[in-house]
Amino acid sequence: MASGEDRYREFEPPAALRPFVRVIWTYAAPDPSMTIQRIAPDGCPELIFDLGAPYAEQGPDGTFHLQPSALFAGQMTRPLVMRPTGPTELVAIRFEPDGARDFLGLTLATATDRRLDMTARLAGFVPPPGDPKGQAAAFVAWLDDLRRRGDWAIDPVIRAEIEAAAEDKPISCRSPGDRRALQRRFADRVGVSPRMLRSIFRFRRVFDHAATPSADASWLEAGLVAGYFDQPQMARDFRRFLGCTATEWAREQHELARAIASKTYKPGPPHAD
Repeated sequence: MASGEDRYREFEPPAALRPFVRVIWTYAAPDPSMTIQRIAPDGCPELIFDLGAPYAEQGPDGTFHLQPSALFAGQMTRPLVMRPTGPTELVAIRFEPDGARDFLGLTLATATDRRLDMTARLAGFVPPPGDPKGQAAAFVAWLDDLRRRGDWAIDPVIRAEIEAAAEDKPISCRSPGDRRALQRRFADRVGVSPRMLRSIFRFRRVFDHAATPSADASWLEAGLVAGYFDQPQMARDFRRFLGCTATEWAREQHELARAIASKTYKPGPPHAD
């Protein structure tokens, strides 16, 4: 990586972790701009290890506080607003929407819209600086050891509902009692309701289809393809999930926020280049 150049890479998980992990990603910015970054919900919790200067996260009162060097980011229903404080280097596990329950050992609802300190749990974990492939391999080895020693499993009913939501299939007809039972299972294993997850997936599909996301026309076309009825409906979700308009986001976001949107939201296998 050339001096001052940002670097974002994604790696596929091994077969044993694939039911639980969507992708392993790494990011480095030797000379970040220190500007505010807006990260939208994507339906997946993450485990993040920071080898560089910590990010500062904006709290509900508008003040910024430093994130811990290792954290678990639960499901998000609102934007994460943060800014770098120095040279950045991250390695992270992005779980499947329902893939982190056994790792966390807690109901996922306890982590929704929260970043949990994992510093003690990752004590002694030292991925090699400046080596994305080595960082991903180290994180995978650490996590797979936990999986082997634990009794990790996927709830097939929840997974089927998630897959239906991701494919934008019609909602299944259920009795009121069955709907409440599903919502409880979702709160435990996913952290948000089935309806909220569908809303997040629909918003994410906007980025799948936005070919030139600096143009209003492109955003509108992408929103219609993603399943929105009209521009005002999509605009409400931009405010809800990013805290700004589509045009403002495209103009202002750089570095990690843009890297995640341009890579992670795209359909297909992980990008490793």
